Amino acid sequence: MRRIVSVSIGSSQRDSKAVVTVCGKEFSIERIGTDGDMQKAIALIRELDGKVAAFGMGGIDLYLQGGNKRYILREAKKIYRAAQTTPMVDGSGLKNTLERRTILDLARQSDAMFRGKRVLLTCAVDRFGMAQALQDTGSEVLYGDLMFALGVPWPIYRLKALETVVSMLAPLAVQLPFTWLYPTGSKQEDAPNKKKYAQYYAWADVIAGDYHMIRKYMPDDLSGKTLITNTITADDIEFLRERHVRELITTTPNIAGRSFGTNVMEALIVALLEKPLAEITPDDYNQMLDSIGFSPRREMLNAV
Repeated sequence: MRRIVSVSIGSSQRDSKAVVTVCGKEFSIERIGTDGDMQKAIALIRELDGKVAAFGMGGIDLYLQGGNKRYILREAKKIYRAAQTTPMVDGSGLKNTLERRTILDLARQSDAMFRGKRVLLTCAVDRFGMAQALQDTGSEVLYGDLMFALGVPWPIYRLKALETVVSMLAPLAVQLPFTWLYPTGSKQEDAPNKKKYAQYYAWADVIAGDYHMIRKYMPDDLSGKTLITNTITADDIEFLRERHVRELITTTPNIAGRSFGTNVMEALIVALLEKPLAEITPDDYNQMLDSIGFSPRREMLNAV
């Protein structure tokens, strides 16, 4: 059995482990949180390096992306470099393929899914494939990057405008402590700041993006809303059900009661491809996704 390990700087309360058979091969899939301790994450990666099939880097992205430009996060680079032998991925390769495909597939299945609807994408720079796909669905999209990552209450409604903002701010943002941009460790379990952006949650028909970003400012009532996200546990589902979310869609499949992060699923694909990481292309990811047959998880939480 081959082992896939996601080392996350997120909360250890969200740790999980499962055994799956994919393409006839058995894998142990494991998520280990370090409660925001980056040095602990680096030490764990060094301990397991060469002993596992692939690493996922959880709770932090290696890059922020705007248009065709990518900006490397200073603190993420330290974690990424801890793996010298075992390939490590942050999920970005899957976000640009699987998440793009998910949006396009949902739009093809039902024109009413997005056309004429309002979509709040909490942060586009960490899932630009989804952002690009959404702009072609006939929906009105609010890109919440300034609000949800930097706390600046300026909504952005055009992808080109977002790319301009990213080009100006990203070179500085990637040098900041990551905790300024994203909740890590126990902060992922904090009670949401319900009032700060309540008007934008109310405005949206569909809320998409990273789950912790969505949860960070989630109001109590999301009646009739659809959430498109991942990294969802059984406890998260109950949390969303209590807030009257209508439908939950996860871009990664349900494995042992939870939807693992894209970094975990990308690590699984890399292990299956058995190619040097530098040689893997988007076509490789798409062909493997076709072979595996990943499909979005859709669950009605509250019927309307």
